[in-house]
Amino acid sequence: MGRLDGKAAIVTGAGSGIGRASTLLFAEAGAQVLAVDRDEAGLQQTVKEVADAGKQAFAQPADAGLESDVRAYVDEALRRFGKLDVVYANAGISGGLVPLFEQSVEHWQEILRINLIGPFLAIKHAAPHMVSQKQGSIVLTASVAGLRANAGGNPYSASKAGVISLAQTSANSLLGTGVRVNAVCPGLIETGMTKPIFDMARERGTADKIGQLNPLSRYGVPREIAAMALFLASDDASYVNGQAFAVDGGLSSTHPFTRPRR
Repeated sequence: MGRLDGKAAIVTGAGSGIGRASTLLFAEAGAQVLAVDRDEAGLQQTVKEVADAGKQAFAQPADAGLESDVRAYVDEALRRFGKLDVVYANAGISGGLVPLFEQSVEHWQEILRINLIGPFLAIKHAAPHMVSQKQGSIVLTASVAGLRANAGGNPYSASKAGVISLAQTSANSLLGTGVRVNAVCPGLIETGMTKPIFDMARERGTADKIGQLNPLSRYGVPREIAAMALFLASDDASYVNGQAFAVDGGLSSTHPFTRPRR
């Protein structure tokens, strides 16, 4: 028996990285999965990898920050599966590291549209169907950048702090309904979004230092975040609600300090 046997799930940002790993893991755990991304080539690759693993996922191209697209992917999941038990609102963009005084309003608006309004729209359109079933789990991708400074740019960090608050406030807005809302806060994970960091370190010959600031002294991989999302999506987390979980090798457990030289 898989953790998500009989469940119907949506994963956004499924075309790469954490979203792809989560789509694969959710399908392995027994869920029917609708994979959502605006990158159609990446989305098709994810669906192919799920099929290669002997499972099935369905592709739905969509912009996670556009309300008409969100409404459409929720409707498509209901059409295909007849119900909706899990939504993993994972889609996000980094926005790069533009200096503070060079950031434009448009730059902020686009990051907030995808990273924060997107998860809000997922809750707005998916939760009513879950409420009618008296159960459901909504998982959001936040970030350690939403907990403290220096893990991302200003708009990215602010958007992810908003996602953490969204998980808390939405869980309380849905009180008594049986619908849970939680967030995952990844640390440094090797994905398409963080590729420039990894490429730069490898070019400099300092790849062995990536992730050295956390107690595990390494970076993470997408499946490690997917594993937390799977737990929160499953009935094993039936009493977990309104929380934000750092999956960061222990990075957010410390104050800044100087490591002893080896």
